[in-house]
Amino acid sequence: MNALAPTIVRRRGFAVPQGLAGPVAAVLAAAAVAVVVAGRTDAGPSVYLMNLVGQAAVYGLLAVALDLIWGYAGILSLGHGLYFAIGGYLIAMHLVTVAFHTSGTPPDFMLFMGWTELPVYYAGMDMLGYSAALILLLPALVAFLFGLVSFRSRVTGVYFAIITQALVYVAMLLFFRNDTGFGGNNGMTGFTHIAGQPLSERGTVAVLCALSLLAAAAALFGLDRLVRSRFGHMLVAVRDDEARLRFLGYDTLWIKLAVWCLSAVLAAVAGALYVPQVGIVNPRVLSPELSLEIAVWVAIGGRGTLVGAFLGAVVITTLKFLLTAWIPVLWPFVLSALVLVVVITLPNGFLDAGGALARLRRRAAGGEGRA
Repeated sequence: MNALAPTIVRRRGFAVPQGLAGPVAAVLAAAAVAVVVAGRTDAGPSVYLMNLVGQAAVYGLLAVALDLIWGYAGILSLGHGLYFAIGGYLIAMHLVTVAFHTSGTPPDFMLFMGWTELPVYYAGMDMLGYSAALILLLPALVAFLFGLVSFRSRVTGVYFAIITQALVYVAMLLFFRNDTGFGGNNGMTGFTHIAGQPLSERGTVAVLCALSLLAAAAALFGLDRLVRSRFGHMLVAVRDDEARLRFLGYDTLWIKLAVWCLSAVLAAVAGALYVPQVGIVNPRVLSPELSLEIAVWVAIGGRGTLVGAFLGAVVITTLKFLLTAWIPVLWPFVLSALVLVVVITLPNGFLDAGGALARLRRRAAGGEGRA
C-alpha cells in the first residue's frame, strides 16, 4: 500500500523544469560570501544596493515558503503575511528593547500612551537568543493551532484561502490599536543596534544582506531535497488526490500540518530578516494586499518549482521598485498585464516558457496535419 502514493506523483508529475534549486542555492551562497567580503571595503557595493539585494532575497524566501504549501501540497494561503509579520514584529520588539535599555529613550508608542515601562510581554526580548527562539516557535504554534482546526474540519480550496485572508485582516486591525504595545498605525522604528553592532554601519548592512541570501539558499536547497523525498511525494499526492490517499490509509491531517507549520516558520524568518534592513515595521505588512501579492509572485514565477517562485518574487519586486520610483501610475497596469500573460499563455509560470512554446508548436503541427 505504501508504494502506491509515489505512483500518484509519477502519474501527475510536474509541468515545469526541476533540479534548478541546487545551482541557484549555490549562486546565492557565493553571492553572500562576496557581499560580506566586498562590504568590508569602500570600493564594494553601496549600502543602498546591498539593502535592496537583501530585501529581494527576503521576498524570494517568502515566496518559496508559500510555494511549498501551494505548489506542492495544493494549499493556497492568502494570509501568509501574518507569519511574515510575526517574525518582523518579534525582531522589532528585540530591537526596540535593546534601544530603550541602551539609550534610556522610550520608543514613540510608549510616549504616546504615557507608559514608563515596556509591556510585560517584552520581558526577555533584549536577549537575541530568546527572540530568535520565539521567531521560530511562535509562528509554528499559531500555524499549528489554526491548521489543526482547519484541516481537521477538512476546510479546503477557496474556503481555506478566504479564512486565511480573514485571519490576517483581523490581525491587522488588532495591530492598528495603539494599546497593544506594537506601535499602532505608526508601527515600530528607531532601531539602533543588532547583536551589538550599529545597524547604520556598512559592515552590518553587508552581514544582513548576506544572511538574507544564505537563508534563501538554505531554503531552496533544503526544500528541494524535501520535495524529492518520500514526504515530498506525499505532499504532491495530497495536492492531486487527497481522497485517494486517505482511502489508502494515510492520515493526511499530519502531513498538511507539518508542511503548513514549516512554511509559517520560513515566512517568519523572512520577516525577521526584513525588518532590520528597512528599519521599520507597521501593520501594512499585515494588509491583505501583501498576502495576495505573494501569491502573484509564485504564480508568475512558477507554482510547484521553488526556483520559479523565488525568481518571480525577485523579478516582480525589483520591477515594482523601479517602476514605482520612475512612473508610479504605470505599475498596477504592468502587474495586471503580467498576470494576464501567465493565466492565458503560461499557466505554469515563466519558468515553463520553453514548455509553453513546445506545446504551441505541437498544436500548430497538429493543425497543419489536419489541414
